[in-house]
Amino acid sequence: MTEVDQSRFAALAGFTIPVALMVLTIVAFTGDYLDVLGWQGGEYGYAFLWIAIGSVVLGVVTKAAAPAPWRSAGSGMVLAGTIGVVLTIAAVMLFMWAFAHSSWTF
Repeated sequence: MTEVDQSRFAALAGFTIPVALMVLTIVAFTGDYLDVLGWQGGEYGYAFLWIAIGSVVLGVVTKAAAPAPWRSAGSGMVLAGTIGVVLTIAAVMLFMWAFAHSSWTF
């Protein structure tokens, strides 16, 4: 395997692992699989957000401190984490907009 191939594989792995964790969090939320542990919607939301933020932080550290082929894994982690954070912000904004334009009162 050449160094370019190793970098591509590392970047794919760095992207796929956080995305898989975020998808598993969503699947666990929709299936209510962790209800026996007392998890409700907020815990799943926090888990998703912490996976995304942790992916960004770990990706930056990996890019700064790891040897050459693994730097691209850091890039993949940063990309996946950034997408997760953006999706979280978009979901919060969507709910805020929906509540602002609804007839519900609190």
